[in-house]
Amino acid sequence: MSHPLHGRHHSVVVIGGGQAGLSMSHCLRGRGIDHVVLERDEIGHEWRDRRWDTFCLVTPNWQCQLPGFPYRGPDPDGFMGRAEIVSYVREYAKTFELPVIEGVEATRLRLTPHGFLVRTSQGDVTAEQVVLATGPYQVPLIPRMAERLPESLVQLHSSQYRNPDGLPPGEVLVVGTGQSGCQIAEDLHLAGRRVHLAVGSAPRVARRYRGRDVVAWLDEMGYYRRGIDEFADADAVRFRANHYVTGRDGGHDIDLRAFAREGMRLYGRLRGFSSGAFTFDQDLRKNLDAADAVSEGIKDSIDAYISSHGIDAPSEARYVPVWQPSVEPTELALSGITSVVWCTGFGRDHRWIDVPIFDGRGYPTHDRGVTSCEGLYFLGLPWQYTWGSGRFCGVAADAEFLAGRIELLHRGGRSSEVRWLAGSPPGTYESDDWVAPRTVA
Repeated sequence: MSHPLHGRHHSVVVIGGGQAGLSMSHCLRGRGIDHVVLERDEIGHEWRDRRWDTFCLVTPNWQCQLPGFPYRGPDPDGFMGRAEIVSYVREYAKTFELPVIEGVEATRLRLTPHGFLVRTSQGDVTAEQVVLATGPYQVPLIPRMAERLPESLVQLHSSQYRNPDGLPPGEVLVVGTGQSGCQIAEDLHLAGRRVHLAVGSAPRVARRYRGRDVVAWLDEMGYYRRGIDEFADADAVRFRANHYVTGRDGGHDIDLRAFAREGMRLYGRLRGFSSGAFTFDQDLRKNLDAADAVSEGIKDSIDAYISSHGIDAPSEARYVPVWQPSVEPTELALSGITSVVWCTGFGRDHRWIDVPIFDGRGYPTHDRGVTSCEGLYFLGLPWQYTWGSGRFCGVAADAEFLAGRIELLHRGGRSSEVRWLAGSPPGTYESDDWVAPRTVA
């Protein structure tokens, strides 16, 4: 069967039509570089179909700064909800008429002697350069212990959770306290559900401090622009969990201690399941204290900045814990629990990328998104270069940087340039296992 994409050639193929891929497209278009963006689903799919109903950004709207398209809505200090985020990214693609082809999945990427081959669900495409903008949140991670739970227990990954009514009546165990876990636990708690929360080591941050959103202070202090090469422990920084906070209802702190005071049951890290009961580590107090310490440390840095710059900012009392665990519960009987929500994160699936650019952990090796394979790039990774990388506030700078590298190769005709085979029939290219017609879009 012939597909409309089969045989097409582009100077650049961008794989992934999220905010990273769209930003890359905008930067390439501004440089007049022929390209196409391949999106497996629809623009905005990740935000619309893998987030819960009350989901909203945890960073203020003014930080939505896709290249050429800053937030211009009526609430710059607010936090866009799921539907608004989808509208924002779709309007971005529409405004600049970006060359996105939806419903096309890239299934294999290879480097041939003549350039890159991208095998897709709609045929084979070749390119001189490729940008991988598929993001880090690809495969939901659920621990193997889930396989041992009774079939009667409803189990969802955070990407499948939508609202409390989507779960059967009864008590809910939420596993994980990253941003998703804490916000989903709050969503269930506010709906009146009895929530049991397995607390991990993720840090927290205050929503506001000394008269401003903490994000505004950190932005002014340059935290979002600090490069990963400025850290001695770059690998550790890249894999740190995000701080939990929320933009819900205008934005506020997430204080797990306050939830516990109101009836939520807190436990340490989930260890396993046996004999009809969940078991937990005795690290609840340690994890709560560590999260608070990170939040208070951020306030320390804000205080120091205010003092050193002579800023007139209101004083504010520091946080005082409102609850302490009197005991460290180590077991939770299954009786009464009807649902488990696994807020245990995502993994990467790069098996379709047949190019040796990964380290022993399967993480892509790169310098600011530039891999060791000339002409192949990543965009949209957390801490790709700065704290803002992969976010609406920082992806533009990363895209601009890569666009400059892409243009250098594109204009210079260096080794990444596709070399057509001498003696081949007009409009053909070749690899070790196929020959296909070439057309230039």
